[in-house]
Amino acid sequence: MSTTQDGRQGPAEFEKVLTGATATVASFDDEKKSPLRRLQHFLHSYPTSIPFIVLLIGFIGFSLVVGSRFYAPLNLGLVIQQVTVIAILAVAQTLVIMTAGIDLSVGAIMILSHVIMGKLAIDSGFPVPIAFALGMICGMACGAINGLLVTVLDLPPFIATLGTWNIFNALNLWYSASATIRNGDLQTDAPFLLLMGTPLSFNGRDLLTAGALLMLVVAIIFWYVLNKTAFGRHVLAVGDDAEAARLAGIQTKGTLLAVYTVAGLICAIAGWALIGRVGAVSPNSGLTANLDSITAVVIGGTSLFGGRGSIIGTLVGALIVGLFSSGIKLAGLDVLWQVFAVGCLIIIAVAIDQWIRKVSA
Repeated sequence: MSTTQDGRQGPAEFEKVLTGATATVASFDDEKKSPLRRLQHFLHSYPTSIPFIVLLIGFIGFSLVVGSRFYAPLNLGLVIQQVTVIAILAVAQTLVIMTAGIDLSVGAIMILSHVIMGKLAIDSGFPVPIAFALGMICGMACGAINGLLVTVLDLPPFIATLGTWNIFNALNLWYSASATIRNGDLQTDAPFLLLMGTPLSFNGRDLLTAGALLMLVVAIIFWYVLNKTAFGRHVLAVGDDAEAARLAGIQTKGTLLAVYTVAGLICAIAGWALIGRVGAVSPNSGLTANLDSITAVVIGGTSLFGGRGSIIGTLVGALIVGLFSSGIKLAGLDVLWQVFAVGCLIIIAVAIDQWIRKVSA
């Protein structure tokens, strides 16, 4: 330490080198972002906007090509009826995919549950409320089996649910004996099971069925669960980083088990809607439901890598598939172009998700 002429202590030797340093305060200017970069950040913040944009483009495009037949209330109501069952099933798939898993057995659970409802009520003479409740319990039990395979045996969700898909399908064919329960029998002995097929009239026209209302109720409930409850935050945390969630005190295995069990219950609810939609209990219904539910979830903006997604986006994704299917049919094109269009939408949706994830990386 040096001393000045007036007796005060001067700066130390190592501090003298700072006398020529600038005294200006450091500033950090925000990097100017290109329009593409801004779009990337916007889509990262609002991933649900993507399916809404696709839905709007599809609606405008088919309206211009097909004309008034496409946007007629009767046709739009038919589109909603056609996607009702898949949309409910896709809600279950959304919960699972948000945990970075996948459930290939959702369609098989739905079919098995609705067969049990019908067989117990019609063939076994069970009271309808008990048959209905046992169908719901069947769905939950199937979901819990999937959850136990994933959490207790640590099996990859893809392998675990691929196995149970075959098991549940076999049980369905064995228990039903591949026989269909007809509409007349249901109307006579179990009209409650057909309730979701009840038409809803608007201005004297039957545009929707009660199944559409059930779809909205299921979507609203699980939107609330995911966005307003601790369980919903745990689901997203487990999907984003399971190890970090565990270190934060979240019971990751318990959360996964609950998600698969609840997903099974939703599949059983979809089975009830399926009875109303088809008007019968058929063990051969919904054979493509597994892939259709995944398609709706992916197109709806939910990330296959977990941690991000939206129930609303899933509903819009299901509507996109229904809208494209209706538009292509009304345009007079071969049905193969519907499959082609859906395949393109899946690839584009996953590619956009990968691009958006680079923001957080």
